[in-house]
Amino acid sequence: MDMQVKTPSSPMQKVMDGLRAWARINSPWVIHYNSGSCNGCDIEILATLTPRYDLERFGVKLEGSPRHADVLLTTGPVTLQSRDRLLRIYEQMPDPKFVVAIGSCGLSGGVFHDCYGIVGSIDEVLPVSAYIPGCPPRPEAIIQGVVALLQSLKPK
Repeated sequence: MDMQVKTPSSPMQKVMDGLRAWARINSPWVIHYNSGSCNGCDIEILATLTPRYDLERFGVKLEGSPRHADVLLTTGPVTLQSRDRLLRIYEQMPDPKFVVAIGSCGLSGGVFHDCYGIVGSIDEVLPVSAYIPGCPPRPEAIIQGVVALLQSLKPK
């Protein structure tokens, strides 16, 4: 018979957990991956990082390496060619990791639905934490979706 002993959480452990949650919410690093879209969503993601929309005011930093990223922003339907690469990028990200599906193609396959080279939507390959609909979604919608994801990470 296996018994799990639950250790009481010390005040220091609670402080450390709170500090980790605060850092995760206030300075998420994102990586962007296009799994086969038309680049409309990609242009809108990059527009969110310009001074006009300034996603960085929420502490979000675009990172080039999946080993340093907390959030994976994905666009487009998953193609047969990009499926393995998308999984590899996801597996390289440290835990806890979050996936945001952006655009109609990422949510349902969009206009590419049922094409011969399409695996399907992003949630058929990866666990998605947030969905941002639109074709392409406006930068304001992308910012709202990322901020909503960050707000959902706050401890209750």
